[in-house]
Formats: sequence, C-alpha cells, structure tokens
Amino acid sequence: MTSQITRTALVTGANQGIGFEVCRQLGRLGYKVILTGRDPGRIEKAAAAIAREGIDVLVEVLDVSSRDSVDGCAHRLESAREEVDVLVNNAGIYSAGELLSMPPEVLRGSMETNFWGAIWMARAFIPAMLRRGYGRVVNVSSGYGSFAEGLEGPPAYSLSKAALNALTVRLATEVSGNVKVNAACPGWVRTRMGGPGATLSVEKGADTIVWLATLPKTGPSGGFFRARKRIKW
Repeated sequence: MTSQITRTALVTGANQGIGFEVCRQLGRLGYKVILTGRDPGRIEKAAAAIAREGIDVLVEVLDVSSRDSVDGCAHRLESAREEVDVLVNNAGIYSAGELLSMPPEVLRGSMETNFWGAIWMARAFIPAMLRRGYGRVVNVSSGYGSFAEGLEGPPAYSLSKAALNALTVRLATEVSGNVKVNAACPGWVRTRMGGPGATLSVEKGADTIVWLATLPKTGPSGGFFRARKRIKW
C-alpha cells in the first residue's frame, strides 16, 4: 500500500474461490479484511486459513440477497466502529436453463443475488465512503453480461450480470471525490463455478479485482476491466 492508513475491505461470497483469494491478496497488501458468506462454519474455516498467514481478518454471516441481512451486517460493523473502505461485490450464483422455460424462482434468485445484492451493499456502505472521502467499489461481473460480447452464457446469469454492469455505470455517476466504482471480469477461472478445465488460476482471476480495489486517486472509475484492461460494456 502507498498509504500508512490501514484500509478495511469487505468481500462478499468470500469463503471460497475468487472471493477467498481476493481476501488473501488484499490481506497480504496490508488490508484488514472482512470475509463474508452465508454459512457460518465455512466462513470461520476460511478466515482461520487466512489468519494463519498473519492477516487481520473478521467474519460476518451475510446473505446479500436479503436486505435485512445486509442492513444487519452494516449495523454490526458500525456498532463495532469498523469502517469499510473497499467493497468487493463478489457473491454470485450461476444458474443454467433456457430463459423461456426456466422456473421463475431461478431467474429471480439470480437477480436477487447477482444484482439486488450489489444494490443493497452499495446503499449500506457507499454513503459512509462519501462522507469520509475515500472508497473503492468493485462489482465482480462477467463477459457474459457484456452486450459487446453478445450476452453469451446461461440467460439468468447473463441478464443479472448485464444489470450489474448497468448498476456500475449508474453508481459511478453518483459518487464523488476519491470514491471509485468499477466492474471486473475475472475471466474463465478454475473455481467450483468455472470448473477444472478453466484457463486461469484463482490467483490470476483475483488480480484485476485486487487492482481495482487498490486504485490510486488518479485511477479510473465507471469502467469494465479484464486483465487490467478496459473492455466494452
């Protein structure tokens, strides 16, 4: 880190995969990390693994699809005087099926986690960033949500990520000062979602997210990035 200030990063869906690796990489850079997920046992286990590396880590049980859960998390952190400087909206679900035949609850569930979850998190934490004059928000999206790339992939996932991209653009117009909002496409990563045949390691998949989470004051805002390069919406 370029500053002596200890920053705190909250990462959603962080008990495994890319979210876990983002926590690890940010922790190695000197950030305090708040590792969140829905399963208490799994987030405790993940946090213990990170703590063994000497990283300062807290855990929060959090279901981003529930506004009450998000607001409860924000209230607990505020009560504990924990300030969130970096928000990584990583939690997501990947649902298969055809748009015209999939059960409505599948489409709704994808939107509630992948899109609405990011809205609730933004509303809960960005206002305090604006008051303090510093913040970094990274929405973990996908090329499947890109109009330029044809909205390929399962429709529930693609539509929810396209909506997340639109949210990124809109949020970037509503922040000011040294607060930045960007979206990242990790690429095809060897995680439970990406599968063993994916081309990128989890370390590589986390790289652009961590880069956006640690941008200097002169860094971009309102963009969509893959491999640290801007891509089309």
